[in-house]
Amino acid sequence: MLYGRQSEEAALDALLDAATGEGRRGGALVLRGEAGIGKSALLDRIAAAPAHTVLRVTGCEAERDLVGAALLQLLWPVQDLVTELPEPQAQALRIVLGGSALPADRYTTGLALLTLLARLAEPGPVLCVVDDAQWLDQSSADALLFAARRITAEPVALVFAARDEGFDARGLPELCLPRLDRQDAAKVLDRYGLSPSRRERVLDDADGNPLALLEFGRTDRTSGPSGGRPVTDRVLAAFRDEISEQPADVRLLLLTAAADSSRDLPSVLATVDALGGNGAQALEAAEQSGLLRVDGSRPAFRHPMIRAAAYQGAASLQRARVHRELAERAADSDVRARHLALAALGPDAAVAAEVARAADRARDRAAPAIACDLYQRAAALSTSLPDRGRLLRCAAAASVAAGDLHLADTLAEQAGPLATTGAERAAVAEVRAAVEFERGDQAAAARLLVAGAREAGPGPSASMLRTAATYAWFSGDADSVRACAELLPGDHTVQGMAGLVDGDHAAGLAALAEAAAEGGEGMRPVYAAALLGDDDRVQELVTAEVARRRRAGLVGGLPEALQMLARLQVIQGRHRDAEASVAEARAVAEDCGMPQRIGRLDVALARIAAIEGDPERCRPVAGGTVDGGISVACLLGLLDLGLGRYEDALVRLESAWTRPAHYMTALVAATGDLVEAAVRLGVPERGRAPWQRLESWARAGGQPWARAIALRCEAQLTGRQEAFAEAEALHERSGRPFEAARTLLVHGEWLRRARRQAEARARLHGALEVFERLNATPWAERTRAELRAAGESAAPAVPTARALADRLTPQELQVVRLAAAGRSSREVAALLFLSPRTVEHHLYKAYPKLGIRSRTELARLNLD
Repeated sequence: MLYGRQSEEAALDALLDAATGEGRRGGALVLRGEAGIGKSALLDRIAAAPAHTVLRVTGCEAERDLVGAALLQLLWPVQDLVTELPEPQAQALRIVLGGSALPADRYTTGLALLTLLARLAEPGPVLCVVDDAQWLDQSSADALLFAARRITAEPVALVFAARDEGFDARGLPELCLPRLDRQDAAKVLDRYGLSPSRRERVLDDADGNPLALLEFGRTDRTSGPSGGRPVTDRVLAAFRDEISEQPADVRLLLLTAAADSSRDLPSVLATVDALGGNGAQALEAAEQSGLLRVDGSRPAFRHPMIRAAAYQGAASLQRARVHRELAERAADSDVRARHLALAALGPDAAVAAEVARAADRARDRAAPAIACDLYQRAAALSTSLPDRGRLLRCAAAASVAAGDLHLADTLAEQAGPLATTGAERAAVAEVRAAVEFERGDQAAAARLLVAGAREAGPGPSASMLRTAATYAWFSGDADSVRACAELLPGDHTVQGMAGLVDGDHAAGLAALAEAAAEGGEGMRPVYAAALLGDDDRVQELVTAEVARRRRAGLVGGLPEALQMLARLQVIQGRHRDAEASVAEARAVAEDCGMPQRIGRLDVALARIAAIEGDPERCRPVAGGTVDGGISVACLLGLLDLGLGRYEDALVRLESAWTRPAHYMTALVAATGDLVEAAVRLGVPERGRAPWQRLESWARAGGQPWARAIALRCEAQLTGRQEAFAEAEALHERSGRPFEAARTLLVHGEWLRRARRQAEARARLHGALEVFERLNATPWAERTRAELRAAGESAAPAVPTARALADRLTPQELQVVRLAAAGRSSREVAALLFLSPRTVEHHLYKAYPKLGIRSRTELARLNLD
């Protein structure tokens, strides 16, 4: 019986009831608390509850740098299900289970685990219990947390137990276990029949920690004067004292069991024998002492703190001897390398090389945190300064990939003085640039990469220069863009950026057209098409790239592609689709720890809010610095314009024109907003220079939307009415409905003032239909006012099939679209990184909203 844990027991029962009850809903919970606070006892209790399948894993400090060690332990009983997963996911788990294939993305393993748990839960509920989560290897922790954050409709309950530090489970609900009050603590001691004086002393010493109560009450041993030490340290000291009283063979056995990450009993006994002890006799004595038990074929300590006490209490030379012997017996190369590193008492070139190879394997298996730790160990063991510098650079790069920017900066600083060649200095610069980019300073990152590229020479520098040019473009660093173009004359995208920076629209856009036409995998051709303003080409390229990343299970790469897709969908007037793309990208970015990406995603949603005239939804990005603040300035200028705040709009947009990134496509596209604000304020001369720049850009690029906006500006500034008609004709080919409706509105206003009421009403009706479909409230209200002035009462537009999409949540809309195309729930699940049951859950919720009952009816709906 557990004392003082009623609320925690109730929370765990509720989690399990949700999975096993009628609703069969999944969920996760993290139990937090200091060592000995009773987390494992709560896990034991819930693991004994009825469930169809129970999977259990315990983190091991000795396995923290073994890639996938915890997942291997967790999934070994159900490994036969791996063959039923989509191939990229199956491939990711094969390496965990001992296969040779390499996962393509560090988050694919988490997706594979999610799918496997969902498959396992099809016949009945699944309980997944993870103890000592703070000691999980990082790759296993990432996978488990990814799955835990996405468990919703599946009857899967995941429970983690972790200490207060070392396990970042942001996004999951947590319960912090407090110390027991004195009344409950006294009940724990009832089993020992202690004298009143000793009972009081133990209660004082244990201070409400259940493990301390049990250990201090079980023996005559006391923790002694606290001296200000935490109770857990006193328990650990008591365990060390207890171990020190054991015979030498038992101490050797306990040390070996603590050091052996494989936890293989024959290996432990053989190691003890090889080091001069008697393994069998030591095991018997250890079991009699209660310090150790045999669980199947594995030695198991009574409590993890005993493992720590056995290892930490041993002399360093004795630990080295044990690790050296375990290394000789290790069948796994990574295990051998780890033991050799721990056995080394000083620099050793051969050991350093072996540890470095293990680091390479961890890096290639998408385990950057483990790779970073191993590279640092290899660097410390290296006998050569150049080798040490190379290993520190590798460690710094791995640290960036793992998201530890402070450590990456420190390692790069250590590696810098050891770099003696241009290529080595360039490698350090690349790491420092990655740190600056992740911190949000793209201009500094660009300058570092340009400097590094000059050091590296023409071959290795190409990739650095392409990245530098992108950073420089979005941060408004024109000089760095020009430098990249000078050093990389054959790259069409970089040359295109340089042409636009210098105002040479013809050369710049021609180069970008070449880059977009080249196509290929990745986002580079997509960005080239976006800079060119070729919406059709962006649609073709980004749709293919999203589909490729879905098929390949490239979870971590999906938010970038979805962000560009959402931007295009806003331009196309597909606001609900854009919201769905952002919702999915945000969920993945949060699961994968990408805060910078989340900020960029907010801009797409704020653009929709600006069109709809909602200042509150624009507020989160109001102080943003994404792409030099240009996109934010443009969307806030549009918001001001729609709300009739013309002076604010003009000042904001003119300010954007003075910024370093004034050449950006986003600002060129916003020229129509600036000109309209200037005209409505009666200062058309303030819009003339921006219009002329847009006209030059539009002539050079030939994009229908750009030429149409330029013609609308011309008509507003010069009064040439024919420009309106020419713009309307081009809008029919542009695929930008909001801009087309803007032109109809302005033309309608001009016609009404010219007393050509019938012609005005025709255009105003066309504008109103679009504005209402886009929920562009301020623009629709302005159009209705014009219709009234033109002598007609404007009724709301007739709802279209678009209203069907408005009834669904973003994720429901994604699921419904794919299902309507004839894909099965399993296929939809694989593409959206969900489970089939979650897909079915969304369909179940969507059908009543759409007024249908089946997939057959779904296929007949018009959701465009």
